Amino acid sequence: MVIELAAGDDRVTVDAAHGGRLASLVAAGAERLVHADEDDDPFGWGAFPMIPWAGRVGNARIADLDVDLEPNIGSHAMHGAVYDVAWSVDRSAGNAVELLCTIPTSRWPFGGIAAQRITLTVGCLELEIQVQAGTRAMPVAIGWHPWFRRPDKGDITVIVDSPAVLETTDDLIPTGDVTKVNRKLDLRRGAKLGRRRLDHAYVDVVEPAIVRWPDLELTMELPHKASTVVVHTPERGVCVEPQTAWPDPFARPEQSGATHLGPREILSARTRWTWKPR
Repeated sequence: MVIELAAGDDRVTVDAAHGGRLASLVAAGAERLVHADEDDDPFGWGAFPMIPWAGRVGNARIADLDVDLEPNIGSHAMHGAVYDVAWSVDRSAGNAVELLCTIPTSRWPFGGIAAQRITLTVGCLELEIQVQAGTRAMPVAIGWHPWFRRPDKGDITVIVDSPAVLETTDDLIPTGDVTKVNRKLDLRRGAKLGRRRLDHAYVDVVEPAIVRWPDLELTMELPHKASTVVVHTPERGVCVEPQTAWPDPFARPEQSGATHLGPREILSARTRWTWKPR
């Protein structure tokens, strides 16, 4: 099911059948998200919620709980359990929609329920997530994975006010160490991305994060005052991913910021995007 939201000249398309994701965001008259390609890679387009974990879980295993997950990138489990799952529409209006999803136990043995509320007003998009544990306690870390479209002309700029990134293995699993940003990685002053290829988790980020096209500036409020933001900049698009915890969050829960939910407890998070023409 596809839901169209409108506010003034701004438009959002929500694809409930493909992970409850934003399939399109038209702001200031231009598309801002990457569309699905012919391969229809569920990780590679739109903007989707990462639930009940964000980023990768190393070796698809939560060692402390003796729980194995379903690998989906090499030996690791990436971007949660609902990225391609159909969500049901609980309530819909002209500029807002509420979605519900049962987290599949085949991918997440703890179960649980996820909910989203997506609200569009002129120059503003609010994305809210709630995750409720089932009858078992469970760890949780959530976030959003937007694929922003590069401009046809000019360059794109990303500003992330963070002094440090996570050190990772070659396959992007955090080692537990944090390193200061160097010249290439420093996004605090808003250098244009150019051909800079990043795939890094920025920590202790001071909000907001900013994405700037030649014609538009989008400001992204983060779920926490000191959040993790993953920035990924392949040729096909730019990802700026606000998360409530580090990638591989369950390996070091006290360090990563992962949340522990008791039975039926709820974790809520929100990001608010506002934009204005340049």
